[in-house]
Amino acid sequence: MTTLSFEKALAELEKIVEKLEKGDLPLNESLAFFEKGVKLARYLREELEKAEKKIEILLKDEKGEVKEKPFKPEEKASSDEEEEPSEPGKDEDLPF
Repeated sequence: MTTLSFEKALAELEKIVEKLEKGDLPLNESLAFFEKGVKLARYLREELEKAEKKIEILLKDEKGEVKEKPFKPEEKASSDEEEEPSEPGKDEDLPF
């Protein structure tokens, strides 16, 4: 399963969930899909945990302490407003 990207594994898990939710599969086939779904879910959880650890490392201050900041997604401009393009190479283009 390590050859799957996170995105492909998530898409595959979503397909499995859709099949299982329909409920028209034979029991043996449902169990096989369920087992595969559990494996995919575990893989995805592990990948998320790895990403979280990497982010914590990047967010540590000079004392090695993680400073928590609330996540506030950027609000999209309405269709009436046009966003000004930022200049390439400026710090505001960086995600951190």
